[in-house]
Amino acid sequence: MQILPTLKVQLLGALLGLCALSALASDAAPGTPEQPRHGGLSTIAALDVPRYMGTWFEIAKYPNWFQKKCKGGTKAEYRLQQDGTVQVINRCWLESGVMSEAIGTAKQVGSATSPRLKVRFAPAWLSFLPFVWGDYWVIDLDDQYQLVAVSEPSQEYLWILSRTPQVDPKAYNALLARLAQQGFDLSKLVLTRHEDD
Repeated sequence: MQILPTLKVQLLGALLGLCALSALASDAAPGTPEQPRHGGLSTIAALDVPRYMGTWFEIAKYPNWFQKKCKGGTKAEYRLQQDGTVQVINRCWLESGVMSEAIGTAKQVGSATSPRLKVRFAPAWLSFLPFVWGDYWVIDLDDQYQLVAVSEPSQEYLWILSRTPQVDPKAYNALLARLAQQGFDLSKLVLTRHEDD
């Protein structure tokens, strides 16, 4: 996805590419054999980046150290820039009731329809350093661009994101089944609170 001020925290926070909803047009997994595989993890076949832009709500995630202070309302906003990069704005509510925010940059890796992106929250002058960039791989996405799963090659991180704070149970359960087929441990998922959204 996320909103803590250290370099690596900010970098990985970008992965949070937070949240989406709605029923899937079909139960066919975007992780079918025609999908590209990278390091054992399947991505979707192609990503329409302009269509992906906008606000996504975090529905569930694997717990991670860089989001520990986030108590709910976690979401991300993506804005396409003139140079083809994407501005990423991650937000969440802290226990104190304060909204925390981190602003980063994402870029596609590969073709114009590549589902693999790199994200950084480090200052722009450090962008030449490979370690300030984190992987953001779109591994499942419905045809309506309403419900998405994001991870990275090691599968240590996982986010389920939706266009709305609540998700259709049928679509969500179908997504979980596809994630299980990719080897994700669903028992590790933690739901995100969205009372104030």
